[in-house]
Amino acid sequence: MKSLAELAAIREKMQSKVALREGEASLRVVVGMATCGIAAGARPVLNAFVDGVNNANLTDKVTVTQTGCIGICQYEPVVEVFEEGKDKVTYVKLDAQKAAEIVEKHLKGGNVVTEYTIGAYKKD
Repeated sequence: MKSLAELAAIREKMQSKVALREGEASLRVVVGMATCGIAAGARPVLNAFVDGVNNANLTDKVTVTQTGCIGICQYEPVVEVFEEGKDKVTYVKLDAQKAAEIVEKHLKGGNVVTEYTIGAYKKD
């Protein structure tokens, strides 16, 4: 950074991502970011959710946050989706590509991607 203007531009660019993580929307995406999750690849998953929600203009509807250990380390990266009036959905063994698909089908389209849920994974 060489100027205050550059710093202001960076701040403005990142502001939407910070707001996205602090909102009170009706849909809440929680990514497990404890050591086990990070080691399994949770950081790219978190970034994919943040970018996907921003790109789909869902920031007024969806909040993306992170948490510590969710307690099912063997299924990391783990993401839980909470929606008012509905049961929690737990997605497991995610990567950035699966996260992008969940943004499109579940967060945007309203349809749970069942093949990535813990219930589907345990059946295998």
